[in-house]
Amino acid sequence: MTRQTYTSLILILGTLTALVPFTVDMYLPGFPEIARDLHTTTAQVALSLSSFFIGISAGQLLYGPLLDRFGRKIPLYLGMTLFVVASICCIWVTNINELIVLRFIQAIGGCAAAVTSMTLVRDLFPVKDSAKVFSLLMLMVGLSPMLAPTIGSYVTDAFGWHAVFITLAGMGVFVMLTVTLFVPNSYVPDTTLSLKPKPILDNFILVLREPAFYTYAFTGAIAFGGLFAYVASSPLIFREVFEVDTKVYGWIFAFLSIAFIGANQVNMLLLNYYTSEQIVRAALIGACAVLVVFLALTLSGVIGLYGTIAFLFLYLSFLGLINPNTAALSLAPFSRNAGSASALLGAFQMCMGALASIAVSLFNNLSTVPMIMIIAGTTFLALLMLTVGKRLAQRNIERVSS
Repeated sequence: MTRQTYTSLILILGTLTALVPFTVDMYLPGFPEIARDLHTTTAQVALSLSSFFIGISAGQLLYGPLLDRFGRKIPLYLGMTLFVVASICCIWVTNINELIVLRFIQAIGGCAAAVTSMTLVRDLFPVKDSAKVFSLLMLMVGLSPMLAPTIGSYVTDAFGWHAVFITLAGMGVFVMLTVTLFVPNSYVPDTTLSLKPKPILDNFILVLREPAFYTYAFTGAIAFGGLFAYVASSPLIFREVFEVDTKVYGWIFAFLSIAFIGANQVNMLLLNYYTSEQIVRAALIGACAVLVVFLALTLSGVIGLYGTIAFLFLYLSFLGLINPNTAALSLAPFSRNAGSASALLGAFQMCMGALASIAVSLFNNLSTVPMIMIIAGTTFLALLMLTVGKRLAQRNIERVSS
């Protein structure tokens, strides 16, 4: 593979990977305006974010087997078509329930891009390069929350929140065109794979029995739940608690995204000296320490807007070291079932995102405390999962050896 081809594929896969976070983040600055137009509250609008995460979680389980059975492109085209149609329909909603349902449908379509991009990494690149490739893709994911709310704030301010969904529909069309023109057919469809429920379920169970998968997939997904809690809380925290305007909120969100982007690039350097597992454990411990101090200072009442931004920056920096490594470690054992493994990995992440965002809506009290407690809980639980999972895996190895 030439350097030019390598770079082109990274950019295209990054575009696919970025579609879902872009869809999540671009409409966040318009939450108060959406709430006003649909005669509801910001917390209720946040439920459209929760329904999106639920749709992503469910949809990835659907696309995993389809990608293995029919190849990589046909399921992607079907998903992107559904995404574009749902995005356009969001323009004409008249109440919050319609928006919640359409965001769920939009997610079912959009997650085809997320699952396909992760699966193509396994198809197109050697296993030894996968962690570095995932770090590069996380750069694109990191740019999404940096660019999306900023662009969304200006689009909303100039044309209204409806224009955001027109933009998202255009992105879906762009994704289909780039994949059609530039991504090779690198995978031979497995025509022996059944799409009946029982064989699909058996295939997922086979993936789940792999110790490396359940240890690192659950660790990464639980930790990533904290990111979604922050995303769902951010309109409330910055727009209503700290009372910043739409454009300032977009720039704050962009600034905090630098932490995630920078950490992913630092991870590429760290991989020259440490293993992915060592990086994940150290990052989880560091994040736990930061969140304990953050919660203590917030409860004491000494943390304002700038202090909140600073601690979130530190937390997101550690989180940026966790995700690419847990993703690479989770998928490393698979070749034949890479699509199903990618689907399960993404489903776990989005399921945790849905739970975290719902929790944010339930504990909405115009305070930063619920957000901090939720992200602290997910981080400590992820560290526990890593520790317990490694012990279970070691016992399994010893049992097989004996």
